[in-house]
Amino acid sequence: MSDDLFENTPTSSGDYDASSIEVLEGLEPVRRRPGMYIGGTDDRALHHLVAEVLDNSMDEAVAGHASRIEVRLDENNRVTITDNGRGMPVAEHPKYPGKSTLEVILTTLHSGGKFSGKAYATSGGLHGVGVSVVNALSDYTRVEVARDKTLYAQEFSKGAPKGGIEELGPTPNRRGTTVTFIPDTEIFGDRKFSAKRLFKLARSKAYLFAGVEIRWKCAESLTSDDVPAEAVFKFPGGLADHLAEQIGGRECVTAQPFAGSQEFPETDGMEQGRVEWAIAWPLYSDGSTSWYCNTVPTPDGGTHEQGLRAALTKGLRAFGELTGTKKAKDLTADDIMVGAEVMLSVFIRDPQFQSQTKDRLTSPEAARLVENAVRDHFDHFLADSMDRGKALLGQVMERMDERLRRKQEREIKRKTATNAKKLRLPGKLTDCSGEGDGETELFIVEGDSAGGSAKQARNRKTQAILPIRGKILNVASATADKIRANSEIADLSLAMGCGTRKDCDAENLRYDRIIIMTDADVDGAHIATLLMTFFFQEMPDIVRNGHLYLAQPPLYRLTAGKESRYARDDEHRKELEETVFKGKKVEVGRFKGLGEMNPAQLRETTMDPDTRSLIRITLPAEFEQRAVVKELVDQLMGRNPEHRFNFIQNNAGEFDRDMIDA
Repeated sequence: MSDDLFENTPTSSGDYDASSIEVLEGLEPVRRRPGMYIGGTDDRALHHLVAEVLDNSMDEAVAGHASRIEVRLDENNRVTITDNGRGMPVAEHPKYPGKSTLEVILTTLHSGGKFSGKAYATSGGLHGVGVSVVNALSDYTRVEVARDKTLYAQEFSKGAPKGGIEELGPTPNRRGTTVTFIPDTEIFGDRKFSAKRLFKLARSKAYLFAGVEIRWKCAESLTSDDVPAEAVFKFPGGLADHLAEQIGGRECVTAQPFAGSQEFPETDGMEQGRVEWAIAWPLYSDGSTSWYCNTVPTPDGGTHEQGLRAALTKGLRAFGELTGTKKAKDLTADDIMVGAEVMLSVFIRDPQFQSQTKDRLTSPEAARLVENAVRDHFDHFLADSMDRGKALLGQVMERMDERLRRKQEREIKRKTATNAKKLRLPGKLTDCSGEGDGETELFIVEGDSAGGSAKQARNRKTQAILPIRGKILNVASATADKIRANSEIADLSLAMGCGTRKDCDAENLRYDRIIIMTDADVDGAHIATLLMTFFFQEMPDIVRNGHLYLAQPPLYRLTAGKESRYARDDEHRKELEETVFKGKKVEVGRFKGLGEMNPAQLRETTMDPDTRSLIRITLPAEFEQRAVVKELVDQLMGRNPEHRFNFIQNNAGEFDRDMIDA
């Protein structure tokens, strides 16, 4: 090969050498990429700073060390949060000679007392980044600690200490921690804290733990009709008080709500936490759901929600059998939950969440713990007053009858159209008969191989299969003509039978559930994303009405002797190896795709309603918020690659951390 080739070719390294690699130390990563830690620099992120500090004080209260918390908003965007807990440790940290433990907590990521479980049995904080992130993104931070009858203080700016810790003298009648901070305008611009928003946050935290008193104080200039200068929140009834306020004067099916709490049984001498719930069934208005874990909101629900749904469904079915109402066996959780005002709060050790935003709880044991704890109480609630139980059962049965009536209408429509040969369906679609007792489902599967396994694994009466060929068209960046001409899109639209865009009518959807079932790898995730984009843009009502789901096929099969378990991801595999298979020689098999599973495995892990796990894809409750989702979809899936590049630049670190953790 000629040397001339190398003389005229740019060097492969260019300006990219060892000096190009930056090593960010201390809290510099937080200031450079705040979106990785608090989700951005918008109003939501700004108020998240307060939540981080308040959650630390709430953890002290839940642990039994604090009974009072004060939230104060002053002018100049200054927030102060005080508790009467144990106070942050102030002695020299053994790993950092010359530094107080307080300084280490405020200036070091992943430092805290919640990793081992010794200082806190249950907590909302998991990663040890909360207060250090607040410090990094604040122009001014001051921490005062009253501990061992002595007052200490230290100040910081933009994450760096302005000096060492100071001992201010004796304080015999005070204990706990006070954190004062002013967000940095270099990060957040001229955004200001909303007094109304912080007032609601403080109030909601008081509901979540009945034993805490939260005091609110606000500068007079920031008050309004909705926000007083001072208030005290203490709700001995916890969520029951919150529910009573939410219901107001609305008439409900039962005069008494179903509310209570229960400690979880100890395991190996260790406390496992507790659950608290409050549920009412309004007669003439819609309800809402609120899910919490360790006082942190989990808006997408999760395994604690699954446990509650199972307890209510099994309890009401059993009550129907007790009262001779045979049709009650057909009740579903949605029949019971839709329209209800539901509040559920759990406190568990070492919770697992689907992402760092903690929107969905994934701890497997939470479902079992909640179901077992709530079920006995619900059985007593129904049987203690037969009139009350029958009233609730009657209301739920009416909702079930309406659901079954709509289902029957769809089935008649399907049969009539098919018999008359007026309904044109894709040739690749293997339809269901629609004659089963369960609801009908369409599985959209990736490739003919997976489609073949799915056809053998399905319930022929209720489950239809539509294979698609690889990655479908990205509708977010395609023209209308290109979308109409695409055969895969045409097949999807025909199979749904409900129209697209402005003509989309969810009532005409031919199936109760649309389930995206792709391989558990990067390509599968990409295909699932393209399909979700298609439904969001072309059939928004399908998403808004809760018909769209993601299947969760396993990535691994673990076997030791005669015992086999499936793991959905690396984290789940590690958990099984440390619990179920601890000390055993485990054979691990990795599924490269759905097509590698035999039909029995595919049925058991991914398609059988009794053993599978689905994720429901939803839109924000308020339709006006759809614009926010549309903007994000356009940013990630649209025609402008620069938007995608910027998003990756701002969020890549979060995914890097997830990979490292895995």
